[in-house]
Amino acid sequence: MNFESVLRALTAGHVEVTGVSTPRPNELHCRVASSQIVHLCDILARGLGAELILMAADDRRSAAGAFFVHYVFAHRASDWFLHASAHLDAARPELRSLAPSYYRASRFEREIRDLFGIALSGHPDSRPLVKHGFWPDDYYPLRKDAVRTEFTDDGQPFPFMPVGGEGVYEIPVGPVHAGVIEPGHFRFSVVGETVIDLKTRLYFTHKGTEKLFEGREPADAVELAERVSGDTSVGHALAYCQATEAAGHVDIPPRARFLRVIMLELERLYNHIADFGAIANDTGFAIAHAHCYRIREKLLRVNKQLTGSRLLRGSLAIGGMARDLDVPADLSAQVGAVVADFDEMVTICTNNTLLVDRLEGTGVLGAELARDHGVLGYIGRASGIDIDARRDHPFAAYGELRFRVPVFTSGDVKARTNVRVEEIRESAALIAQACRQVPAGPVQAPAARPEPFAGACGIVEGWRGRIVHWVMTGDDGRLHRVKIVDPSFFNWPALSYALEGNIVPDFPLCNKSFNQSYSGNDL
Repeated sequence: MNFESVLRALTAGHVEVTGVSTPRPNELHCRVASSQIVHLCDILARGLGAELILMAADDRRSAAGAFFVHYVFAHRASDWFLHASAHLDAARPELRSLAPSYYRASRFEREIRDLFGIALSGHPDSRPLVKHGFWPDDYYPLRKDAVRTEFTDDGQPFPFMPVGGEGVYEIPVGPVHAGVIEPGHFRFSVVGETVIDLKTRLYFTHKGTEKLFEGREPADAVELAERVSGDTSVGHALAYCQATEAAGHVDIPPRARFLRVIMLELERLYNHIADFGAIANDTGFAIAHAHCYRIREKLLRVNKQLTGSRLLRGSLAIGGMARDLDVPADLSAQVGAVVADFDEMVTICTNNTLLVDRLEGTGVLGAELARDHGVLGYIGRASGIDIDARRDHPFAAYGELRFRVPVFTSGDVKARTNVRVEEIRESAALIAQACRQVPAGPVQAPAARPEPFAGACGIVEGWRGRIVHWVMTGDDGRLHRVKIVDPSFFNWPALSYALEGNIVPDFPLCNKSFNQSYSGNDL
């Protein structure tokens, strides 16, 4: 990528950048004054068509006497990235908000305000995002000098904005649910059974995962990345490994790149098949649910045979693989048989008019709303957004494989279900290609020590959508800051819009068709 045109566009927009470098061929890194961030975003997002995929703050007061806020923009069509860093005063860190004109920045900024105490001038939403009601006002857990004190819940209710009017009443659901599910509070405003508004409150299980990365040796943090969200062990671990490898300029051996494809697609398969059954179950068709879990169990046993872990843990490492995998000669045939079994279930379900009628026109998320929220994965592709990091920003061995990105336009539960079905078939085809092409050879390359305080990204198309890990090490080579963006971070807010105009009993169906991660969102 020739970045001269990007720099010319910034100069023409009177944005002065300093410290320009290109540590990797398709990446431009630079410093920009905090007062010019809004102009920078206007030029990159509106003028050049790039999108903000990550915002991260880091506390460098001890090393540089300042806070920094980092912005990573990506251009899908041309596969380039721009990483801009803004320096903030340590005594009074403040930043002008992008949220009034660029919604995708809104939740990043609220998160930064809660966890670092950085003020966002002009932000339209003063409510906390991550911050619990019983955290002290001056407690910012991702500051380096944060000291945990005794927390006391003052009993104050969360400041939901009520919806009024004749005949309007509220239905609170959660955060404690009837099943084995993580906590989330859903507050419905309804007229009769029709939902006119849904407000969602998450962050009940804030685990401090990003804090747990700090101070670790990079190689020792892979197992933590695997546990960001339990059903996405490969996706998060791979994104973390790729970020650390990018920081250390590590070239991954060809065999390891193909093995990573196989593992990621196996993870996509077992999750999509389980989701299909759960969606069918929420229409009352329990037999499909039972059979999909039977099929999922076959895949979990394949995972165990291949890696020793049903959830595919313990095989990825920085530089390639923790160990070589003995790929069975019939792995492709095993996967093909599982998908053929699943296809029979799909045929039974799609021939059931009662089931299909529940999916069509339910939980519609229009293309414009989907784009404004920056939704990812099968939710975006069901609403007409042609997005897939495997193709747009190729990683592992995906650039050497052929696959189709299924896109539907109706934006309803049916479309989100159909995307999953098509992706299951594509995953089986990708595994077959990778099994045929996987070469012999080493699976591990030596990892180099990253340059201190030089941020690097790893991007993976997980089964829910694009996962981003941003890694920065300190002077001692240990992890200084790890920022994680699970696709659920972008996708959760869109659920409220998809539910408007639907009836209350359709909420479980809509929610399952989104199937976002509480854990991956609540870091």
